[in-house]
Amino acid sequence: MEGIQNPIPRTVEEVFSDFRGRRAGLIKALSTDVQKFYNQCDPDKENLCLYGLPNETWEVNLPVEEVPPELPEPALGINFARDGMQEKDWISLVAVHSDSWLISVAFYFGARFGFGKNERKRLFQMINDLPTIFEVVTGNPKQSKDQLANHNSSKSKSSGGKPRHSESHTKASKMSPPPREEDDSGDDEEDDEQGAVCGACGDNYGGDEFWICCDACEKWFHGKCVKITPAKAEHIKHYKCPSCSTNKKIKA
Repeated sequence: MEGIQNPIPRTVEEVFSDFRGRRAGLIKALSTDVQKFYNQCDPDKENLCLYGLPNETWEVNLPVEEVPPELPEPALGINFARDGMQEKDWISLVAVHSDSWLISVAFYFGARFGFGKNERKRLFQMINDLPTIFEVVTGNPKQSKDQLANHNSSKSKSSGGKPRHSESHTKASKMSPPPREEDDSGDDEEDDEQGAVCGACGDNYGGDEFWICCDACEKWFHGKCVKITPAKAEHIKHYKCPSCSTNKKIKA
């Protein structure tokens, strides 16, 4: 459980320094210390969180009991998903959640100490100049929005029509791109395809990629992100994504 021992950051520079320290600790946990981190995330233990600390260290611990917490909390129960997917995919998922947590902590400080529009913009620019934890851990920097739009525009021309989403997913719909509301305009349809994102990696829809839909949360995923191939999907009657499978274990 994290205790605030460092001075509370109050300026943009101090908040960014806090962000950078926590980020360094998280990167260490998911790269050089990954085996130690993996071993600490025992699925038989209670809900665990990964904390990055301002002094560039990390810890796996139970969430704070204080409600509301002093700081936003990291993703809860990361240990439950550890053995349900390949290690590199689990590490990537934790990295994505860690990126989200870092942003929430930084902007919590900004809100707490009344950062104005220009201060928030400057803070985000400083943060955005650094690669994300996901990019560092996976070595896979994301394309810019313009690059994705151009890529998906060329792909969508050969993607064909899109199926309507129904309550009972057929095998065909599981293997189709994410459904969007139909529109009379062809241009709107292409924009919709470009707006669809994977629930795991956050990348945009590509017309030649295999997707699968979770029957529980109804989010769509790249098959490669959840380790489901088209052949394997043919034999799945009701698919649940790693997150929904984890929630089921927690409730049990």
